[in-house]
Amino acid sequence: MKKAATILLAAMMIFTLSGCGGKQNDTSTDQVSGESKYTESLEVLSDIVKVYKEDELFAMYGGNQENAVMDAPGKFDISKTEELDYTLGLPEEQFSNIEDAASMVHMMNANTFTGAAYRLKEGVDMNDFADSVKSCILAKQWICGQPDTLIIINVDGRYVITAYGAAEIIEVFKNNTLSAVEGAQVITEAPIA
Repeated sequence: MKKAATILLAAMMIFTLSGCGGKQNDTSTDQVSGESKYTESLEVLSDIVKVYKEDELFAMYGGNQENAVMDAPGKFDISKTEELDYTLGLPEEQFSNIEDAASMVHMMNANTFTGAAYRLKEGVDMNDFADSVKSCILAKQWICGQPDTLIIINVDGRYVITAYGAAEIIEVFKNNTLSAVEGAQVITEAPIA
């Protein structure tokens, strides 16, 4: 009788434990699908900037060079592929995976802070996208000072935010993003060496 009870208990533990560790968070590992509360990338960055305290804000411009907006995030024309790579650090192999983009860049030095939000096309693997951006940014040759930190954030399974710059500014940006955007999750946070 004791042997049967032990076997039964062991079987129950195996089934219980197999249910505990199996599935990871779907939003950061699955392919992009479904709807978002946002209609464009600019809304994502604008919501983040709204929660900045006055002493946390910095002089910035948004958008691509041709359509730059001062002191606010701006819509980025994704047909400006060279600028996507050069300014935002988006690798060429990811150009076709985005539908929309917006940016906010430190006015004095892009290496102090550069942030972008991208709406990914349906079916794009968010982790592959994040890994590709990370590899591209970490491989850059920096002029005028090297940024300290890179962060990549999943907004809602449809949008991805990338930012690099001075560690203190990235930390404030991360905290403001996580408080402003419901369900936002850090995919990657890495030093730039």
